[in-house]
Amino acid sequence: MEFVVPEGTKPQRADKLFAAEFDDVSRARLQRAFDAGQVTFDGEVIDKRFKISRPGLLQAVLEEPQFDAPPKPVDLPLDIIFEDASIIVVNKAPGMVTHPGNGTGDDTLVHALLHHCKGQLSSVGAPDRPGIVHRLDKETSGLIVAAKTDKAHHKLAAAFSERETYKRYTALVLGVPKRSSGTCFEPIGRHPVVRTRMSVQKNGREAHTDWRVEEAFAKQAALVSCVIHTGRTHQIRVHMSHLGHPLLGDSTYGFKANRLKGTTVPRVMLHSTELRIAHPESGNEARFEAPLPNDIKQLCAALKKLA
Repeated sequence: MEFVVPEGTKPQRADKLFAAEFDDVSRARLQRAFDAGQVTFDGEVIDKRFKISRPGLLQAVLEEPQFDAPPKPVDLPLDIIFEDASIIVVNKAPGMVTHPGNGTGDDTLVHALLHHCKGQLSSVGAPDRPGIVHRLDKETSGLIVAAKTDKAHHKLAAAFSERETYKRYTALVLGVPKRSSGTCFEPIGRHPVVRTRMSVQKNGREAHTDWRVEEAFAKQAALVSCVIHTGRTHQIRVHMSHLGHPLLGDSTYGFKANRLKGTTVPRVMLHSTELRIAHPESGNEARFEAPLPNDIKQLCAALKKLA
């Protein structure tokens, strides 16, 4: 596990920085890495109290989580946007979990990729998440890139960490913002009480979202385009909720079904629409787009009728 600390990062302890960037890694597992001397900053072994105050490479060798068995290839449908010898870009369906974890089945994106790629995925993150460079929440649909080689994985991971990628999402939100566009810089941290949630916090980590209204449905809802410049957990969901416009279907961050009568919202209405990366082999910009899924299109049509 590695994180390229970018310029301008607020000074903080190594364990807190790792925990913020890799919220799916348990504290106990990270603590064991520190205890074993398996955490380094620019090649030097550090303890958890070491304060990161400059750019550099933070790395940790983690014990592999104990699964009953590594994930096996499963023949599941995939909407493949692009594929070559280095990467594969998939338009993930809503409801599909990105990689195995506690309580998941054999129907994750990793299971499907192992089958489609005949096991030819990056070994980084194996056995439970081979090839997985970044994630989408279970209910979020759209573009996700996986690495087929270790070289591609390291280059892509560095690009995401150093904010060299372009990520645009489309969301359906409750109500219509008063302005047609804007920027939210509110810092985000883990909720002090509900640990599974994130929230805007004064001492949270830097977060930057640009948003623009694409279409308004009377005063009930709006289709919004969001470009994120940082990759905080639930960033768009937290920022839009903070602005008073939670995503449709997102009860975790303030959506209440009784405020949108006459329609059925099947999930958190968020879709990864556009992704631009430097190809790990050529270095040239690769741009990918995924059309809106049917459930978002159908809900937009229903909102138009209500409006």
